[in-house]
Amino acid sequence: MSAPPLETSGTGLKAWLTAPVPASPFQARMQQLSLKWWRLKANPSALFGLAVIVLIVLAALFAPLIATHDIYAQDLGKRLMRPSAAHWLGTDELGRDIFSRLVFGARITLYIALLTAIIVAPLGLIIGTTSGYLGGWVDIVLMRVVDVFLAFPSLVLALAFVAALGPGIENAIIAIALAAWPPIARLARAETLSIRKSDYIAAVRLQGASPLRIILGHVVPMCIPSVVVRLTLNMAAIILTAAGLGFLGLGAQPPSPEWGAMLASGREFILTNGWIAAIPGTAILITSLAFNLFGDGLRDILDPRHG
Repeated sequence: MSAPPLETSGTGLKAWLTAPVPASPFQARMQQLSLKWWRLKANPSALFGLAVIVLIVLAALFAPLIATHDIYAQDLGKRLMRPSAAHWLGTDELGRDIFSRLVFGARITLYIALLTAIIVAPLGLIIGTTSGYLGGWVDIVLMRVVDVFLAFPSLVLALAFVAALGPGIENAIIAIALAAWPPIARLARAETLSIRKSDYIAAVRLQGASPLRIILGHVVPMCIPSVVVRLTLNMAAIILTAAGLGFLGLGAQPPSPEWGAMLASGREFILTNGWIAAIPGTAILITSLAFNLFGDGLRDILDPRHG
């Protein structure tokens, strides 16, 4: 993908961002961000994924303003109502408004995904970079631990952890994080194996920097772009795993409006009132697809070969 043409004359923000020679480090960083945004705009699928993610985040933030009904209010006289002007997406088996519960469920889904990412990224980064830089028996021990985790499917491993910890959102987050960090560690190790051979790492080592300082100050920052891309792509798997745990009753507990739990409660009506299960299932599908599309675009943007 070619870069946009640089303008050598003119005034204003556009000329400042496209100046061939930046006048300051800040201007250089802004030019890099502008170039990345231009590349993102050239990828319609990534833009669509980003738009959906932003829409879901806004819906989660403003859920109390968007929701039309109390998510816990039950009215058996209005149970299993079809979508209408009063209830945009119908009602469930207890007469609760599905649209309102779906909007508040976005909060739970993003909460699980965000906290899992906060746990997984530092854990995988530290283990992967330490293993790749130190090598030797440290690398052997840490990678064998990673191999043990990778030997099991992530959902099965998360089920095992949450069964030991007990049901609940917090325990589900810990279980998903414990199952999701090994691929991040493996990626960080692969990046570190190439970075540690760089000349600037050798120069820092000759200046007397300790391994800890080199790892935290020079290796980890170089691995962050790849980890961010991998985390974005892994968000779909995290959301699906969280929904799977909720579906099995091991994640968010009733009456919480978590999408997996909503799907589980609607499965017995799937032949007669299919929208009850189809709506949260569609929300899970669209959210997972959005993160995958945005992650693919982000990989193209952050790939140093495009610089």
